[in-house]
Amino acid sequence: MSKTVLEMKNIHKRFPGVYALRNVHFDLKAGEVHGLLGENGAGKSTLMKVLGGIYNVDEGEIYIDERKVAIRDVSDAQNAGISIIHQELVLVPYLSVAENIFSGREPTGRFGLIKKAAMRERAQKLLDSFNLGIDAGKLVVQLNIAQQQMVEVVRAISFKAGILVMDEPTSSLTEKEVNFLFATIANLKAQGVGIVYISHRMSELFQITDRITVLRDGQYIGTRVTKDTSVDELIAMMVGRELTSYYEKTSHPLGETALEIKELTRQGIFSNINFSVRKGEIVGVSGLVGAGRSEIMRAIFGLDPVDSGEIYVYGQKASIKSAADAMALGLALVPENRKDEGLILKGSVGYNMTLRVLDEFIKWVKVNKTRENEIINSYIEKMGIKTTDPRQLISNLSGGNQQKVVIAKWLTGSPQILILDEPTRGVDVGAKAEIYAIMNRLAREGVAILMISSELPEIINMSDRVVVVHNGRIAGILNREELSQEKIMHLATGGM
Repeated sequence: MSKTVLEMKNIHKRFPGVYALRNVHFDLKAGEVHGLLGENGAGKSTLMKVLGGIYNVDEGEIYIDERKVAIRDVSDAQNAGISIIHQELVLVPYLSVAENIFSGREPTGRFGLIKKAAMRERAQKLLDSFNLGIDAGKLVVQLNIAQQQMVEVVRAISFKAGILVMDEPTSSLTEKEVNFLFATIANLKAQGVGIVYISHRMSELFQITDRITVLRDGQYIGTRVTKDTSVDELIAMMVGRELTSYYEKTSHPLGETALEIKELTRQGIFSNINFSVRKGEIVGVSGLVGAGRSEIMRAIFGLDPVDSGEIYVYGQKASIKSAADAMALGLALVPENRKDEGLILKGSVGYNMTLRVLDEFIKWVKVNKTRENEIINSYIEKMGIKTTDPRQLISNLSGGNQQKVVIAKWLTGSPQILILDEPTRGVDVGAKAEIYAIMNRLAREGVAILMISSELPEIINMSDRVVVVHNGRIAGILNREELSQEKIMHLATGGM
């Protein structure tokens, strides 16, 4: 039996109006990958922030290598050999990759001056050892999300920590990068590093973890040996009940063509894009990361310019030069990056939720608070958003609950054509089921839905048809009866 490198006992953490963690237990052995599972808001990230020194514990004890430690801040955690890759990237965008990797640990020479050349050389060696093809001198802002995630991984590994926490590390990675990450995890295990792995992707947990601990509503529910448990048991532990209907997709008659795209082209990004979506239809958009899926949707919504092509909304040729034009035609777009493009992080839950429909309760300088509260409370209930108060800052909600607020914001405007870009990324299984049910209800009500997703089970189970994109072109369109992971991947990778 490997030695225990981490033990957290009777951990309590309170925030104003919220008991975030109540009597939580967690332990980790050397050379083990221990999964941490729970719905959004269950307390997983909070527990790891306590471990990482971001939050101070109210009650409870933490032991590292069987020695009781006091973790009061991030430096205490780092000195104890703890390194954390957070769910939300914490890189500094306008510093170089090297500067981010060695932030706070920069090599210095005489008079305390930073040795930039030496730092860049060391960072490049680290990056090259993982065969990432990333230039250490490049600004982080110039990297895509997947590359930024890999820089986070390399930075965490560079600390040579004995305890490594990975919070949703694969949410923005391609299959190749995921394979690299799993190989890196195997290598770290062999070196005796203990890894805490937080993920909502059950397939990942069963692939790489040794044990899985489940939290629910800030409380410890139980720990299972991975090979001795099942998806159904873990879901029941997470949500407190059996989740009998995960993907909800009912058949119903489809209406007229709501959106038609003809020969849409943006030089160097995508070309000759042709597809349509009917009233009441869910059309999945699949393809590898970087294939151009999001770029196509941004152009349709008027966020990016196009060089040629036509867009038709309910049979009428549309001129969409801005998001305002798109919204006026009944389009809505839930973006991939909710924090940068979907939310006002300094605003409240209610404020973010009602941005689309301010005119419903504000006339000149008069605010109809009754109507405002009706809208907010209605969508909090419909979306199952976990918040202590509509006035709570949106930044204090879990990632999944933030995503529900973004979706609710657009639904308040009653869109006729809804574009969802990775709608369930970083969302737990219970919340996913709720989002699928909402999509299904909207489709039954006649809303035309375009859904970009990197999760093939989601694409296959929720789509009436699937548009597969490869290198900025449509590689094929599959009907529901043709759908399989093999066919989609064949097209996504350029197969004929």
